[in-house]
Amino acid sequence: MILVHGVPETDAVWQPLREALGRDDVVSLSPPGFGAPVPGGFGATAAEYRDWLIGELEQLAAPVDLVGHDWGGGHAMQVAMTRPELLRSWVSDATGVFEPDYVWHDLAQTWQQPGAGEELVDAMMNAPIEQRAARLVELGVTPEVARGMAAGQGEDMGRCILALYRSAAQPAMRQLGEDLPAAARRPGLVVVPTEDHYGGTVELRRRAAARAGAEAAVLDGLGHWWMVQDPDQGARVLSGFWGRLG
Repeated sequence: MILVHGVPETDAVWQPLREALGRDDVVSLSPPGFGAPVPGGFGATAAEYRDWLIGELEQLAAPVDLVGHDWGGGHAMQVAMTRPELLRSWVSDATGVFEPDYVWHDLAQTWQQPGAGEELVDAMMNAPIEQRAARLVELGVTPEVARGMAAGQGEDMGRCILALYRSAAQPAMRQLGEDLPAAARRPGLVVVPTEDHYGGTVELRRRAAARAGAEAAVLDGLGHWWMVQDPDQGARVLSGFWGRLG
């Protein structure tokens, strides 16, 4: 099983879920700039992150169960739409961004603006680590995970955030979403935490799941970091999905 996280995270975000799953075959892949070095010439666009993930999966011996969160979920969906032979199944909590009427959240829209984006990223990435961790705790991350995520933040992550979100300004995601039905070539599960307001409404995310031919698991009362807030429930949902694949 392969886990891929998003923004502004490191693989520390997966630790509670990994413990709850209790498996020894779980591998976390950190996207460049988000807990991993940024290769020379890497532009940190959505297409380049898709190609990065494809390259990582091509090195594996067999199709995998891929789980993506936040932008990791976006990268996972692009793999499911373009290279299904690399997957046994996919799980994503970010399918809503591919819907034609999806509107980027306020934070993303600020990052997409020249000048304002740089100012916000500078304030976020260059604050003392204690402040960075405290902000993540305010958003629903546990203190231990928040410290691990904050430790990986810095100028490289900030540059990658700006490049990634600017490459994904509309109509880019809307255009990518035209291929969402292609993800149905592999079994899929869309995780829908009801209090996650970054990826669109619950209705929009359920609609995206249907277009992708996927199951939808609605997690009542959980937010963007559902895998941290209730890892046991997350593990049950994922294990149940994989169990139904046979």
